[in-house]
Amino acid sequence: MSLDAMDRRLLTVLQKQGRISNADLADKVNLSASACHRRVQRLETEGYIAGYVALLDARKMGVSATIFVEITLSAQADSVLEAFEKAVARVPDVLECHLTAGTADYILKIVAENTEDFARIHRQYLTRLPGVAKMQSSFALRTVCNTTALPV
Repeated sequence: MSLDAMDRRLLTVLQKQGRISNADLADKVNLSASACHRRVQRLETEGYIAGYVALLDARKMGVSATIFVEITLSAQADSVLEAFEKAVARVPDVLECHLTAGTADYILKIVAENTEDFARIHRQYLTRLPGVAKMQSSFALRTVCNTTALPV
């Protein structure tokens, strides 16, 4: 199914205000409450809306350091990739892991309390990941822009 303009308006609002009531959402997009509800249900059923979450404040949660780690594996065999991906998915401090094209095989986004906490994560988890030949870490100094909203 393709998205029409109304679907896109609904998705735009829901990405910014996931807890908005159906009545308020319907008002914002100029739709009746029942039609709005049906459309949102369809968007959920068809997988356009994958779920609803609460976005936490990293500083208040005590993990204000963001670190990007580039990982180069020792080999590109499927078994090496699968072993790495299975292991990295179990590291609680990894927010994102992306298989990439370029100089590194993977890029991880990790949160930590500070440099000492990252040293613990590095020692406890990252050095034990299977198939790793090389690692390069970069600390984010400041977040310039950050969104979870996709362009609709």
